[in-house]
Amino acid sequence: MDFLRPASWEEALAAKAEHPTAVPIAGGTDVMVEINFDHRRPEYLLDLNRVGDLYEWEVGQDSVRLGASVPYSRIMEHLRGELPGLALASHTVASPQIRNRGGVGGNLGTASPAGDAHPALLAAGAEVEAESVRGSRRIPIDAFYTGVKRNALAPDELIRAVHVKKADGPQQYSKVGTRNAMVIAVCAFGLALHPATRTVRTGIGSAAPTPVRARTAEEFLDAALEEGGFWDNGKVITPSVAKQFADLCAAACNPIDDVRGTASYRRHAVGVMARRTLTWTWESYRGARRASKGAA
Repeated sequence: MDFLRPASWEEALAAKAEHPTAVPIAGGTDVMVEINFDHRRPEYLLDLNRVGDLYEWEVGQDSVRLGASVPYSRIMEHLRGELPGLALASHTVASPQIRNRGGVGGNLGTASPAGDAHPALLAAGAEVEAESVRGSRRIPIDAFYTGVKRNALAPDELIRAVHVKKADGPQQYSKVGTRNAMVIAVCAFGLALHPATRTVRTGIGSAAPTPVRARTAEEFLDAALEEGGFWDNGKVITPSVAKQFADLCAAACNPIDDVRGTASYRRHAVGVMARRTLTWTWESYRGARRASKGAA
């Protein structure tokens, strides 16, 4: 196994172009596990730790540009207001040591359906900034996952950053595991309310071959909130609406039985998380709405 260690982004792109099979490594929290268990034995490892701009982020007017190697701990500390769903997801990642090393770029590159960041990125409506010596492009998160541990990157492309829309409403994240920490998700669920467009987005992890959105559930809830005037009147969402939303989220799953949980349990758990996160986010929305009216 050869070790490539570029000192700049340009050198990294050139190395990837010359060695398309090279596996990028930054935090190493996914790659080293696969190597240690002999699940992967790449010909080349492309070490990105010396590429400084991968550890930087920029808060714009509408979105955050998050470098691929920004650690989860930095997201939790500095971007909780702008990216609340991703910050909550970051809290569930492994241990403090792993959160100080791992980043969203690695999660995306691995593209495991159980990756903790994926549901939050789907719910927020992120875009992946991919680059090669041929140029750069932005891949919508909905088109990024192409199969089990497969993504839309070309062989010569690297992930430079992730562009995530700043929250314009409450966001939540929930994860089920076999214990409270240092655990791969049995299933996970992300939810984001977007009052500006009067829409809802979801993200489901570890309950299908790829991370997925519950699109039918989103469409149902968008219509129910609009028809009931909920965005304007701020009323409590009725139990029947919450249950239907939860059932449709569970139906969006296509899980498997494995050592962490059965398919039927995963469907059930996703439904429970969907109902709970909807309750939490809507209560936050109602609270913010009351506070804004009181301040007016």
